Amino acid sequence: MNKIRIKVVICQMKKEQNLWGGRFTGKTDVKFVEFNRSFGFDFRLFAADVRGSAAHCEGLRKAEVLTGQEAKQIQNGLQKLLKQSAHDKDFFADSTAEDVHSFIEAQLVKIVGDVGRKLHTGRSRNDQVATALRIWLREAIDEMTIDLQNVQKSLIDLAENYRTAILPGYTHLQRAQPILLAHWCLAYFEMLKRDAARLFEVRGRVNVLPLGAAALAGTSYPIDREAVARDLDFEAIAENSLDAVSDRDFAAEFVHAASLIMTHLSRLAEDIILYATTEFGFFELSDAVATGSSLMPQKKNPDSMELVRGKSGRVFGHLMGLLTMLKGLPMAYNKDMQEDKEAVFDACDTTRDCLQITATVLRNLRVREERMQNAAIEGYLNATELADYLSKKDIPFRSAHEIAGKIVLRAIETRVELNDLGLSEMQKYSPKIEADIYDALSLQQTLKTKNVIGGTAPEQVEKALQKAKLYLTKK
Repeated sequence: MNKIRIKVVICQMKKEQNLWGGRFTGKTDVKFVEFNRSFGFDFRLFAADVRGSAAHCEGLRKAEVLTGQEAKQIQNGLQKLLKQSAHDKDFFADSTAEDVHSFIEAQLVKIVGDVGRKLHTGRSRNDQVATALRIWLREAIDEMTIDLQNVQKSLIDLAENYRTAILPGYTHLQRAQPILLAHWCLAYFEMLKRDAARLFEVRGRVNVLPLGAAALAGTSYPIDREAVARDLDFEAIAENSLDAVSDRDFAAEFVHAASLIMTHLSRLAEDIILYATTEFGFFELSDAVATGSSLMPQKKNPDSMELVRGKSGRVFGHLMGLLTMLKGLPMAYNKDMQEDKEAVFDACDTTRDCLQITATVLRNLRVREERMQNAAIEGYLNATELADYLSKKDIPFRSAHEIAGKIVLRAIETRVELNDLGLSEMQKYSPKIEADIYDALSLQQTLKTKNVIGGTAPEQVEKALQKAKLYLTKK
């Protein structure tokens, strides 16, 4: 911290009293003041905290702690602060407030005078911050859910635009069996569907009112917590005051849900990155979401998807940070918990950014159908069909599998695909192989036979697409 900054902080510290100075006689170390401050990031809770404060004000009025006139003054002052924050771009600038809560109180007192100091009656910053964070987070979850649904819509649009496109499916990154590209899209749709369900469940546990717990033992004023909960649209009330202020499992659970979203986005990004390489050549990213090389003019780099893949680790780190911060805390509140907000805010921002970029990539993705289909034809991806064909001829599957393996080996030796081996050649391995083997080994038949719920048969994929679209229309 430079000398000018130190002087400014000291000067403003004299002007803006903190919320806890009565017991202290000595000056607070300037470096510690900066170290202790959270306003640089928790100002994001401003609107949520104002809303919580307005509900608390009404609770105090109903409890006859505030007169009707006092409550009206405070409510009007809070509304003025909201309007000012929306229209004044410098509203939060240059404040030396310790946190957003002391900032709001100081600004409120400037507007309404000493009556503003009564607002904090019956509450602590402990239950105040927990309430504001829960209000902010439930709204963030709603916004993230919309972003997630947009990725799902982009996947459905891609599937519908390339309904008949065939893609080689992989296991161990080796070609395995042919699938429809739409089936691949729906796989990621299902992952994100579970992610949406997790966010919904997390929101339910976030939407619990801590206000009224005060510092740790509960408020001593007759505030109707149920009425406050209704005013703030909370579905439940924290049943234990110690628990209400001392845990952030809801924050960790949110970041865990975000981590799983990022896991799925990272896997999708990895597929797109691979399929956009020259070696695969299945996809081409739009110029809108790719970059070039500063040295090599021919390059088109999938930076958008590489960043999504890379940022997953950032969100995972926040989850580990939260869990580590929480694991050894004694009851009840500890200042360690100030560390929750940057983790939650950044995990939310990062996940939402990655969802939005992924949707843009999918909407602008070019699919090379012919290249994909040629890859699905080559490499003996119909070998399982050969084994199934033999099994349906009353040969035990294990024996059929061994016979098919020997035929594949022969095809490799002669450098041809299974479809190109002569009938007499295949009959050397089993007399039960007949001329209908070539229909069974065709690409279309290979897909068509997977006609079970969840399979890649065109009929099943079409049903799954319609079901997915119906799911989104109900959201």
